[in-house]
Amino acid sequence: MLNKVVVPLLPVTEAFELGVACEVFGVDRSDDGLPTYDFSLVAGAPEPIRTRFGYGIDVPYDLDRLDDADLIIVPAGGTYTETDCIDVRAVDLDSCMDPLLDKLRGAIERGARVASLCSGAYVLGAAGLLDGRRCTTHWKHTQRLTERHPAATVDPDVLYVDDDPILTSAGTAAGIDLCLHIVRKEQGSAVANGIARRMVVPPHRDGGQAQYVAMPLPKPSIDTLGPVLDWMTEHLALDLSVPALAAKANMSPRTFARRFQAETGTTPARWLRDQRVLAAQHHLENSDLPIDVVAERVGFGGGAVLRQHFLRLRHTTPQAYRRAFRDTERTA
Repeated sequence: MLNKVVVPLLPVTEAFELGVACEVFGVDRSDDGLPTYDFSLVAGAPEPIRTRFGYGIDVPYDLDRLDDADLIIVPAGGTYTETDCIDVRAVDLDSCMDPLLDKLRGAIERGARVASLCSGAYVLGAAGLLDGRRCTTHWKHTQRLTERHPAATVDPDVLYVDDDPILTSAGTAAGIDLCLHIVRKEQGSAVANGIARRMVVPPHRDGGQAQYVAMPLPKPSIDTLGPVLDWMTEHLALDLSVPALAAKANMSPRTFARRFQAETGTTPARWLRDQRVLAAQHHLENSDLPIDVVAERVGFGGGAVLRQHFLRLRHTTPQAYRRAFRDTERTA
């Protein structure tokens, strides 16, 4: 159940990551039949809250709002430094942050979810919530996070990590991906896609995609794979092997695979697998088609293959997913 979402702000809060949480969970989109959330901001410490750009944010210091939150999102930020600049790594949180850390630990104990955006992961680490878990943060800060919290498994290459009930994202736009992932996980792809449409952002990027690409992107007007990606999405049931796709793009298989990685941050196989699972979610939510038919329509061939990929990526079975979201989506 996802209803109450609370965002505790650090003394110096990054405006973009805060805006991501506000945009996904704080905007009333009921006119589109989308759910609304009991959304609020609170000060994470009894200090004035400001951004790195100097303007203040007036929020109450009321950490008790966290006591019954379904989801707590800690955005990027830090504490004041000796030079009055933001410490985005926030590794040495002073004692004024102890009440927030206690609240985060208590939230996990009672079954809530806690998420971080970018360097907000350092706050989760200070609360001991990353020990024994996979997590991530912005690639520039992963080494420092590893050094500070050696019991955590820090992945520097992914957009986000869902180690339920702890979820962490990489920097900036990856926070959008994580927030939409949480919505999709709790309320289905129709709701997540509806929010993404209103935000004018892609509805889904797999958390396993790379944070950045090693090669410069090609100029958009020259040999972009955009048309091929669109064609793949519309023809998921076809043979979409690399040789077949390379031929359609008029490239050698090796060049196509290299270009695909450069443009998308992932491999053709991983991208295709995720798009097929996403398409399967749509059929499961919006039709009564048998599982084997759904599998054939999205290109998995049979129900057993669909179940294998669905279970690995969504941590549930197609049947359980349909039971959770089929009736909900009819009335959304």
